[in-house]
Amino acid sequence: MPDVISNTSCLILLSKIQQLDLLKSLYNSIIITDTVKTEFGENIPDFIKIKNPNQEFSVKSLEQILDSGEATTIALALESKNSLVILDDLKARKIAKNLGLKITGTLGILAKAKKLRIINDLEKQLNELQRKGIWISESVINEIRKIDKSTN
Repeated sequence: MPDVISNTSCLILLSKIQQLDLLKSLYNSIIITDTVKTEFGENIPDFIKIKNPNQEFSVKSLEQILDSGEATTIALALESKNSLVILDDLKARKIAKNLGLKITGTLGILAKAKKLRIINDLEKQLNELQRKGIWISESVINEIRKIDKSTN
């Protein structure tokens, strides 16, 4: 299984809807950097491991265009063979993709959990995110609904 490296937003969003354990169910363990741990600001469960990138130059270069959490996450993923990076920020996703990294986001994790029948109601999770103040575009909601219907 590839290293799964997460940025802060996924941890915050899943924590807000009490679904942080989905990461353990899907991937067994997650890797975050010290910067992400600090940004998250909560105690991290034992399935989340801390690892920092070795290449300070990569981090400093990425910090010119991204926040520190995203920069350290992408830099670490670049050092890992065959990693999956969890990013929600559009700019960070584009950069990661251009660097050849495999990416997913919080909504992709929820959709995968639905496909694998770890959660039953994907729409309920989306509604809960929106209730907590998270904006999700109508086109993304429609795509998620297709996934939800196809796995019922």
